[in-house]
Amino acid sequence: MKRLFIVLYLFCIADLVAQPAERLVKVIVTPNHDDWVYKTGEPVKFNISVYRSNVLLKGAKLRYEIGPEKMEPTKKETVTLRDGTLALDGGTMKTAGFLRCIATVELDGKEYRGLTTAGFEPQAIKPTVANPADFQAFWDKAKTDLAAIPIDARMTLLPDRCTELTNVYELSLQNINNSRFYGILCVPKKEGKYPAILRVPGAGVRPYNGMIAEAEKGFITLEVGIHGVPVTMNQIVYDNLSRGALSGYQAANLDDRDRYYYKRVYLGCVRAVDFLAGMPQYDGQNLAVTGGSQGGALSIVTAGLDSRIKWLAAYYPALSDVTGYLNGRAGGWPHLFAGNELAYNNKPDRIKTTGYYDVVNFARLVKVPGRYSWGFNDETCPPTSMYAAYNVIPGPKELDTNFLDTGHWTYPEQTEKMTSWLLAQLKGGSK
Repeated sequence: MKRLFIVLYLFCIADLVAQPAERLVKVIVTPNHDDWVYKTGEPVKFNISVYRSNVLLKGAKLRYEIGPEKMEPTKKETVTLRDGTLALDGGTMKTAGFLRCIATVELDGKEYRGLTTAGFEPQAIKPTVANPADFQAFWDKAKTDLAAIPIDARMTLLPDRCTELTNVYELSLQNINNSRFYGILCVPKKEGKYPAILRVPGAGVRPYNGMIAEAEKGFITLEVGIHGVPVTMNQIVYDNLSRGALSGYQAANLDDRDRYYYKRVYLGCVRAVDFLAGMPQYDGQNLAVTGGSQGGALSIVTAGLDSRIKWLAAYYPALSDVTGYLNGRAGGWPHLFAGNELAYNNKPDRIKTTGYYDVVNFARLVKVPGRYSWGFNDETCPPTSMYAAYNVIPGPKELDTNFLDTGHWTYPEQTEKMTSWLLAQLKGGSK
């Protein structure tokens, strides 16, 4: 008998951005280990090559810096490349982490930049964020409070977006604190039972079009925003919100664990699951969750909060081990304790709140099989922070290490592999 399943697909196209455009001058930094991984105490060597029109650029002035990712460099210098290449002794690290070499060339008034990041026993990286003793109790109560609130789903048909095969609606759901959770719902017109796909966005404020193409392949799809505002307004409205009321939302009310911005967001993900699970058209009990960046964080959070999820796939999860900066190493996006944010947020109440929202502590609860994907060169979500979360996941897990040179972006082949893996799980679960 066909097993019933629902797909929770927290996958933000805006975050899984295309790889960077080609540039006239390429600055390529390579480590001397093919897998970019070293033992602590083992020296790393970097080789820098500068090309213009695929030919080594001789005589270019280059500046480089080497140091732990996101930290002050321990070595930097400006040199002239006689033959277009430079070999460097990068040093080593005495503790598990990542050492980054950044090289920059200026030519005709433009700067060209390249980097490579060597990993030192990344599987041994441990979190710095505190795990509150009442973490589970806090979220159990939050979910109980949410469950007491009617879903009050409101669906408005969007005729201009409907197709021959799919009805498209703007959807809003009742969330905590008298707020609403908005999204674009697409439902196949043909009568039947369908898997469902939930997509949650990465960081930012924007409208959404809905996952119509996926719906036409036989999925219920729900693409949501997280800010409690309709997702079909003009772009200028979101631009104004991002510059005004929602500017810096990632730190809003960080001094209070019950009022912090992400409490409503995390519970909104659970509410979206409630809605999909209650639809008469969906076909089951098998759930998968995926997303990238903020969506990668939300995928792990949702998997940790909701036992209905059966599979997890995450790209470069944000909000991971954000207190790393308070312990002399990189912390996760949104970098609450780095740069100009440090003086404002480095207070006991704000630090305490992070423990209840850091992805690391949700990762500890993830027991379902998961697949994860990121590169060592991510400067938005530092790999140190992502490994801190990944390493504490108790469930079966696999990290795709075939795309080490990626930053906060993905190759088409990278997303294809992740999607193929997810669909294979769903096909297996539907038998």
